[in-house]
Amino acid sequence: MSLVNGGAASSTLVHNAAWFYRIRTMNRQIQGAVSSSNKPLSLKTQQHPLSDSKSEPANVVSGSETRVYTRKKRLKQEPLEPLPGKQLCGLPDIEDFAYKKNIASPSSIYAGRSPETSITGTSVKTVGNPPENWVKVLEGIRQMRSSEDAPVDSMGCDKAGSFLPPTERRFAVLLGALLSSQTKDQVNNAAIHRLHQNGLLTPEAVDKADESTIKELIYPVGFYTRKATYMKKIARICLVKYNGDIPNSLDDLLSLPGIGPKMAHLILHIAWNDVQGICVDTHVHRICNRLGWVSRSGTKQKTTSPEETRVALQQWLPKEEWVAINPLLVGFGQMICTPLRPRCEACSITKLCPAAFKETSSPSSKLKKSNGRSKEL
Repeated sequence: MSLVNGGAASSTLVHNAAWFYRIRTMNRQIQGAVSSSNKPLSLKTQQHPLSDSKSEPANVVSGSETRVYTRKKRLKQEPLEPLPGKQLCGLPDIEDFAYKKNIASPSSIYAGRSPETSITGTSVKTVGNPPENWVKVLEGIRQMRSSEDAPVDSMGCDKAGSFLPPTERRFAVLLGALLSSQTKDQVNNAAIHRLHQNGLLTPEAVDKADESTIKELIYPVGFYTRKATYMKKIARICLVKYNGDIPNSLDDLLSLPGIGPKMAHLILHIAWNDVQGICVDTHVHRICNRLGWVSRSGTKQKTTSPEETRVALQQWLPKEEWVAINPLLVGFGQMICTPLRPRCEACSITKLCPAAFKETSSPSSKLKKSNGRSKEL
């Protein structure tokens, strides 16, 4: 019994000693935490192995398993102020080079930029800077066109209704421009002549006529069915809004069904003697690109539409040439610089043309030649 009691007493002492040791240790930790709030401890710290290089562990007490990690706050960067006497420069805004469809003048593309403005590292033409030798090229084309034997010279839109009174002639010019799209001058002139023979060159007559009758008279102009519908709508608009006359502003002409920029500029000049832009059709568009006179804004690539060509051409061509350039290049395109297989051998400006003798055959003939060579192989 004495041995049992003695063993129990010794185990009680050990348990009490361990209990007091734990209490003392906790008191020391509490005192250390309180003192650390008043005075920082210079104890060694360890970084957590999963923490990144931007995190820093807080001060911890030796012997504790709990670690707290805090992330540094990034300092707010203040905007840099320019140095005195100097201005920061940068690339032009991308919107300066964006092509905009409804541009009234070429200067609106490069608003706020002087004609001497250029882009470093590219060969983009500056605004107002004409291509090299353009005067010699234009003079050479004039000499080749001196005979005036092209269809445009005798059957162009400007000849429509030339024998009519001013108001009726303006409406005839409007119809002639409408029908000229995707149509040869000979076909267009014949359609206008048939409309005149049937008394359908006035807004009143077109408004009263059956659409089927108009289709028969203007056939075979391109898209004659759609154009007959446009004729009826235009006649009604001219009667209601313009008292039987045609619009005298570019915006009002463009609001008419079937009338685009090329037609609007042509009508405005012929009917109202108002020159606000160059009339650019497929001939002018093609020839200007062959001559290297125009390029897409900010690039050396060819323009992709007559409207792009018009904007690019107006940037450097003197305004006194805006009227003459259309019939001049249209006739040149009809007789010599044709769409397929241009007659470079009959052209007098081949030495100044970068596209000379490079399009001597049509795409179909080239395809036939390539197929023949493959069969031989």
